[in-house]
Amino acid sequence: MKNYFKIAWRNLWRNKRRTMITITSVLFAILLALIMRSMQFGSYDLMERDAIRNSTGFIQVHAKGYWEDKTIDNTLEINKKLTETIESDKNVTDVIPRLESFALASSGNITKGVGIVGTVPETEDKITNLKSRVVKGNYFENDSDKGVLVAEELAKYLELNVNDTVVLLSQGYHGVTAAGEFRVEGLLHFPSPEMNKQMIYMTLDAAQYFFAADNRLTSYSIMLNEPDNLSKTFSNLNSALGKQYEVMTWKEMMIELQQQIQSDNISGMFMLSILYVVVAFGIFGTILMMTLERKKEFSVMIAVGMQRYKLAFIVFLETLYMGFIGVIAGAIISLPIIGYLYNHPIPLKGEMAQAMIEYNQQPIIPFAFRLDIYVAQTIIVLILTFLIAIYPLLSIARFNLISGLRS
Repeated sequence: MKNYFKIAWRNLWRNKRRTMITITSVLFAILLALIMRSMQFGSYDLMERDAIRNSTGFIQVHAKGYWEDKTIDNTLEINKKLTETIESDKNVTDVIPRLESFALASSGNITKGVGIVGTVPETEDKITNLKSRVVKGNYFENDSDKGVLVAEELAKYLELNVNDTVVLLSQGYHGVTAAGEFRVEGLLHFPSPEMNKQMIYMTLDAAQYFFAADNRLTSYSIMLNEPDNLSKTFSNLNSALGKQYEVMTWKEMMIELQQQIQSDNISGMFMLSILYVVVAFGIFGTILMMTLERKKEFSVMIAVGMQRYKLAFIVFLETLYMGFIGVIAGAIISLPIIGYLYNHPIPLKGEMAQAMIEYNQQPIIPFAFRLDIYVAQTIIVLILTFLIAIYPLLSIARFNLISGLRS
């Protein structure tokens, strides 16, 4: 058996050009597949990160029933034990306490329904970079700041500017009337048009006072160090808190985003399958050419006494050798390319960049640098090579010895 492997290896280099053509076909197959899949998964990761950080967090803890009925009455009480339990998980990096509700904003004779977010300024900025979105005025000075930050388009609609006063009217905790005047401390610009038209931020202390919801929150938004361990972290927190609180992942809370990623992934796999079909025919063409060119060689070897199944096995090994070499070479070449693109995403400009900004995403083409991408694409290309290697086996088993000697 060992001799068969040696013979197959030596046969590869008897015709170096033919061998290099086949290896190059496999190399470009794995290289293009890895780059394409890396770009696709990088885009998904970016979509998830941007959407998650700006809204729900990877995991959210709230009072039972809140997600179905988002009212200020379905809030949870700030609990030291609850906070310590969440922060004790090693995969949890940050916990953002928020009090969110709705109100009627008024300035002069102009009114509009708005979303209110009460948060801890320092933590919020650390996760969502809220401070960098201030285009006019100032960010919150401290946790007890009584001013508000108003989204730019909303301020324009209400005819508000920095240092103006906005009146907010809502329903507070247990039906208490929530009403107050707030100084506009700064204007915020969000990439998302919807957020730009309706968001008002205030400190958590100010929001709790406004809604008469002392020491209460609508949710804890949780950020993770390793998003890939989402399921494990969720399981741990749900085991510890699930009896008293509702624990949900972003996949449950942002179903539309999850469905968008899944549908795009299916279309990406369809495009990848087309690439594989094209590449498979390219590899098959070189194997077919190799088999036809060596027909006389095969006939002579069989004529001098070599059994067909042994010859077929050697040719099969040759094809697998070329497949393995092509896959390994393609993977090695892709490492610096994908590594560079991972650290230096391709920036977008013009209309495409503007479209991504409007969807609250960074205007870049990101790439993922993940082991599972390499494993999956390597296995697929090797399977294709294995299937193509069956052709020489069938050809050797069926060809006519006399016509082969005359060719």
